Amino acid sequence: MSSFLKAFIDPKKNFLARMHMKAISTRLRRYGLRYDDLYDQYYSMDIKEAMNRLPREVVDARNQRLKRAMDLSVKHEYLPKDLQAMQTPFRGYLQDMLALVERESKEREALGALPLYQRTLP
Repeated sequence: MSSFLKAFIDPKKNFLARMHMKAISTRLRRYGLRYDDLYDQYYSMDIKEAMNRLPREVVDARNQRLKRAMDLSVKHEYLPKDLQAMQTPFRGYLQDMLALVERESKEREALGALPLYQRTLP
């Protein structure tokens, strides 16, 4: 990635990136979600594999946050302000594991090995 692009998407250096990050943070706090909760395990097999490798407590907490967000959305409500203030929308839990899985699959591909998992239609 070029240095211009890095500077362009860095919230510390770009006002628009900072505004975008603040808007996303506000929307995630309203429902009590984290940014990593938005990854869909049916979109990519790498995401599904990373989710399978996470500890059970982390996956259960993610599912609970998603259920709460869906419930609030259906009711057209938001979390109370005091709970919104406690939310940490950019505390990641999936990025490190996802990067590891993607590195492993690239390494397997470079070595000519068969994929660790095969994509199947549901």
